Amino acid sequence: MSTNYTKFTLGETLTREQLSFFNENGYIHFKDFIKPETVDLIIKASKEVEKKWIENGVEKVNGVPIKYGYDLNGDRIVQRFAFLSQHHPVLNEFAKDPRFNALFALLGDSAAGARLGENEKDGMVLNHYINNANSKFTKMGWHTDGLRDIFYGKKVMPMLNVGIHLSDAKEANGGLKIIPGSHRQSLYNLLFRKKYFLDNNPDPNEVGISPKAGDLTIHDGRLWHRVAQSSIVGEESRRRVIYIPIINGKYEPKDENSKTLIYQRFAGLVK
Repeated sequence: MSTNYTKFTLGETLTREQLSFFNENGYIHFKDFIKPETVDLIIKASKEVEKKWIENGVEKVNGVPIKYGYDLNGDRIVQRFAFLSQHHPVLNEFAKDPRFNALFALLGDSAAGARLGENEKDGMVLNHYINNANSKFTKMGWHTDGLRDIFYGKKVMPMLNVGIHLSDAKEANGGLKIIPGSHRQSLYNLLFRKKYFLDNNPDPNEVGISPKAGDLTIHDGRLWHRVAQSSIVGEESRRRVIYIPIINGKYEPKDENSKTLIYQRFAGLVK
């Protein structure tokens, strides 16, 4: 299993080297996917949605709980958005970037019928981490995204989780940790290798992702990963990242009548 950390550049199509790296490791990192001005526009748009949700007391979107916390100055903030692209034209337009289509090939034989899941699962998610005494979102324990399918009562389906990073991150910032190659594990290990969300201990085989603002990462939905807490406190610990799934199979959009799944209540365990 390769643990070499490599960054690539995304073109109109994926290269053989990029496909091989992803197939072996279950993740891939592309640098400079979006420009700094686009990062700023996305953050500004998220703040506009945040203001509306706080004013209107929004607790769930399409059945998915919204996670609130407090900023350094004590102001209430949204720390986990769901279905964000449905709530602002800038984000809706961003989700139409044709370069996302090039990523479908990472699903291999399952690429036929692949799509960006704007209206399915949790849609476009934006996680806003900050390490301070009042934050409700500083880390996230080990998990796989494939767990969702189990709670939908179906087999684990191929999926990709696409991350668009809106902040620079160094090792001291904690951030995304993955176990390369764990996407090729048995179903038993997918379910029981770690204690979902409760275990945030370092793994001897983990690799840390250290993106720059504007970078793109993709990981297989079966890959074990966590978000480590920053060792820095305050403004320098702030990290924002968007995640949006690439999926195939039956189209299953969510709406305001969608139920909250059991695993979504685990979000309360993440501090």
